[in-house]
Amino acid sequence: MERTSSKNIRVLLSVLQFISPYKLRVIFAGIALIFTAGVSLSIGQGFRMLVDEGFVLGSVDNLAKIVGIIFVMVSLLAFGTFTRYYLVSWIGERVTADLRKAVFNHVIELHPSFFETNLSSEIQSRITTDTTLLQTVIGSSVSMALRNGLMFCGGLVWLFITNVKLTFLVMISVPLVITPILIFGRKVRTLSKITQDEIANVGSYVGESLHNIKTVQGFNHQETDVLQFSQQVEVSFVVAVRRIRQRAWLIGIVMILVFSAIVFMIWVGGQDVINGSITAGELAAFVFYAVVVGSSVATISEVIGDLQRAAGATERLMDLLYAENLIQPPANGQSLQEDVQGMLSFNNVTFAYPSRLQVPAVSQLNLHVNPGEKLALVGPSGAGKTTIFELLLRFYDPQEGQILFDTFDIRTLDPKELRKHIAIVPQQPALFSNSVWENIRYGKPDASDDEIKAAAEAAFAVEFINKLPEGYGTYLGESGIRLSGGQRQRIAIARAVLKNPKILLLDEATSALDAESEYMVQLALEQLIKNRTTLIIAHRLATVKNVDTIAVLEDGKIMAVGTHQQLQKSSPLYARLAELQFKEAN
Repeated sequence: MERTSSKNIRVLLSVLQFISPYKLRVIFAGIALIFTAGVSLSIGQGFRMLVDEGFVLGSVDNLAKIVGIIFVMVSLLAFGTFTRYYLVSWIGERVTADLRKAVFNHVIELHPSFFETNLSSEIQSRITTDTTLLQTVIGSSVSMALRNGLMFCGGLVWLFITNVKLTFLVMISVPLVITPILIFGRKVRTLSKITQDEIANVGSYVGESLHNIKTVQGFNHQETDVLQFSQQVEVSFVVAVRRIRQRAWLIGIVMILVFSAIVFMIWVGGQDVINGSITAGELAAFVFYAVVVGSSVATISEVIGDLQRAAGATERLMDLLYAENLIQPPANGQSLQEDVQGMLSFNNVTFAYPSRLQVPAVSQLNLHVNPGEKLALVGPSGAGKTTIFELLLRFYDPQEGQILFDTFDIRTLDPKELRKHIAIVPQQPALFSNSVWENIRYGKPDASDDEIKAAAEAAFAVEFINKLPEGYGTYLGESGIRLSGGQRQRIAIARAVLKNPKILLLDEATSALDAESEYMVQLALEQLIKNRTTLIIAHRLATVKNVDTIAVLEDGKIMAVGTHQQLQKSSPLYARLAELQFKEAN
């Protein structure tokens, strides 16, 4: 229990740090909160005067005067409530926006292996659904809890002032109300966290199915997906119903206990009025304060359910916000020279992915690439070709050895400075739900329109761009779905041209294209690789026959290095791959 309590305190403190920049608004909201609570409690005295000095005395003048006073009180209450509601809601929205930005800003910088074990759709759910829940709590529930807490304390004081004997009856009922809150509240909190997890799972399933809609429909998998999604939703529903049932029991029991106590007090107080111990106005005021105290406790018990749900959501958000980034810029990092040469060297590099540490992806790898040299990486699947790219981009750090960029160990460089000089054209280019302008500008955010057009021309993309409905302003759809494979590749090449990197990484950018598209992409690549150090993952050997050097990999090790002609004679693995491919071509 101590560990859980400690964790909850940390979560609350983490949220408070997002509220602290807005102290002035919080102070004004607090003043408005106290003001409205004070005015609300004062209305009870208005009712006492209305009964004793208006109804009982039968004075029309007194009645009019007291009604006027109550009207002024209600007007002040409305003004204070407006101010409190506006300020508290503004704080809730502002804190939610800040929290969303803080979580996204942190997650976007996290090492790629983090996303191997955390689904992007679940992260999206946390940033949207969980923060919305937190906004409701900050902008509404907390305010309600504080207001009703003040009303409870103030009402209790007025109860003692009005009638001590009846107040003790109220005090006896308090433990009866608190007990179910403690019992059911803990269960509600546990079920709330489970509910949020299940909702995230539902969101993840929707995201995957819709993102791969063509595959889903191509395999006629709709009925299976509908069934599996229905099962996910039903699991979420069952957990939510369990939470609702617990919360309903909590609210129902509290209300029965509270209002049973009030009815009992009216019965006892009514006898005192008949006996002349108290006035009818005092009983009316006492009932008013008893209702205030009772409804405050009932409201707080309901709000506790919201707070329990928010606690679960906050824990999930803080897990993201405080997730450790394994790829950090060095404290005293070095800076690359202005005249970057583009030399690369892998020295005894050994690396295994975190999810499979027992199986090295590359082992004792030694590789050297001179500035401006074109190096092809060939070998069967799983040989370590893609791993070399990922290590060079410093998505991961090797367990042994070092990687040099010019003369610098890349671990001594800020990853952003390193990546500034590298561009990659993947086999499946990543395009975004935006215009052609913004997709090409991704390589250089501050690029002018003329620079973008020049890059598109160099990538032989101008012809098809001009045929799009709105030219460069055409929205490309999710993942560039409105373009063909060859067109997407040329947009990716234009992006790399615009970045103008010293080192270029090509992941067999033509392997999945038809002959005409491949020809156009190949022309664009020939322009792109000029005067740049280029590493090419080659699945088809015909595309790399004319590179400077070919490195043959198998099981994460360099088996041979040389030209196409040399390797056909010296490397049995390369000779076998070449024989298979060129025989198929014939």
